[in-house]
Amino acid sequence: MSPRAHAPRTSAVLQAALDAQPGEQIRLGDLVEPLHERAFGFLVLVLALPNFVPVPIGIGGPMGVLIALVGLQMLLGLSRPWLPRVVANYRIARSSAGKVLNFSLPLLTRLEKLARPRLEALTHRPASLFSGLLLVAIGALLALPIPFTNWPIGVLLLLYGIALMERDGALLLASWLLSLLTIGLFASASGVIVHYLRMLF
Repeated sequence: MSPRAHAPRTSAVLQAALDAQPGEQIRLGDLVEPLHERAFGFLVLVLALPNFVPVPIGIGGPMGVLIALVGLQMLLGLSRPWLPRVVANYRIARSSAGKVLNFSLPLLTRLEKLARPRLEALTHRPASLFSGLLLVAIGALLALPIPFTNWPIGVLLLLYGIALMERDGALLLASWLLSLLTIGLFASASGVIVHYLRMLF
């Protein structure tokens, strides 16, 4: 059996990353640093999870910008993510991080059952450049003040994160198709809204 078959599942990686940090405040950069090539998928997952927790309106804005930043770095071909100092130094209360993980764990473990290493070439360059491009677009959509979009976009981002961490090219391909569908739906809806606004004014 290959060494990759023994790689811990995504939920276990998230829990281990949380448990490995001492203290009641966790620095985001310290969570990402040990993950090396899995860090892009890890960041996408971390930024997706708040979309499933009841939080004040407006969380999609900063989360969307950060997703777009992650996607841009993939598009540029970076081998591991670079975090701006203000982001790397951002501290999360351990209790808050634990609540987000526990709240999202049932959905995360269900999605994990779909994933396994396959079509792995799609998770590496040059195919990963396309993933980066789509994440930039999805991040931009998430940042827009459109109601009721956090949950569906959050699910899409979970698929990306798990696919990248599990090296599942088939799941990543499904994420690409869903991304293109989502972008198309938003573009169509925007066109209809603009059309009716022109009719009114």
